[in-house]
Amino acid sequence: MTWKKFSGEVIHSSILEEVEKAILRETENGFKLKVCIGTDSQVKASHIDFATVIVLLREHHGGFMYIAQEKTTQQMGIKERMLLEVQKSIETAYSICDLLDIYDVDLEVHADINTNPSFKSNKALNEAMGYILSMGFIFKAKPEAFASSTCADKMVH
Repeated sequence: MTWKKFSGEVIHSSILEEVEKAILRETENGFKLKVCIGTDSQVKASHIDFATVIVLLREHHGGFMYIAQEKTTQQMGIKERMLLEVQKSIETAYSICDLLDIYDVDLEVHADINTNPSFKSNKALNEAMGYILSMGFIFKAKPEAFASSTCADKMVH
């Protein structure tokens, strides 16, 4: 997976190294960090665009993010697509969680799933929540899931 900064600059080191450098830099500057990971997708005519983001929040001082984008031509229903978004977020969270533990940085996994049953994405809520929580991660859904519903959303629309 190729990770980029919001500016579009490609990260040539591993995302683990990049996140560690960012944690060291930001904590040296006196910031307490929290990491939020989320994925969103958009169905296009011939494919589905996915964007996964790692958002590093500086307590009371904004934040920044890293983005990985993928496309698939595989056709899938909304529930399958929502759970694939969650899987991408969990894989990303799993790849950096040990590093975050070392530096005592909190981690949340955000799912672009509505808690309101009248929305189609709600069909995947119980499975997504169970999946994320069973992996030991803190789970946030809409409207608190800004990493997926705002940050990643901007990258696929």
